[in-house]
Amino acid sequence: MSNTNTELAKTRNRAAAERTTLAWIRTALALISFGFGLDKIISAIRDAGGETNSGNDVGVQLMSMGFIGVGIFTLLIAMRQHKRELVRLRNDPYLYRDEPSLSIATATAVLVIGVIAFLLLLSGFI
Repeated sequence: MSNTNTELAKTRNRAAAERTTLAWIRTALALISFGFGLDKIISAIRDAGGETNSGNDVGVQLMSMGFIGVGIFTLLIAMRQHKRELVRLRNDPYLYRDEPSLSIATATAVLVIGVIAFLLLLSGFI
């Protein structure tokens, strides 16, 4: 492959890495916002109903913190993967390395939060 083609391929790969990182930023922001919003909305509903701070708030707060934690973790891992990809693009020749899937890790974490929320609802804790 000629040098021009190699440089164009690297440019396309860098642009793809940027788009992927931006998508993960959006995902992380959505998770963090959902966690924050969930806690605030439930608190506002309870305050409007005249309820005092009940034990049920702990379950909602744990779920909220779980979503926020997954969002922060996702963002940190996405940044690390992006930096690694940029380093690989600088190397000649470019070598693809298989890495663990951030999508599967994020989906698993959200699944765990969902199962815990389901169990808390079944037990009447929330």
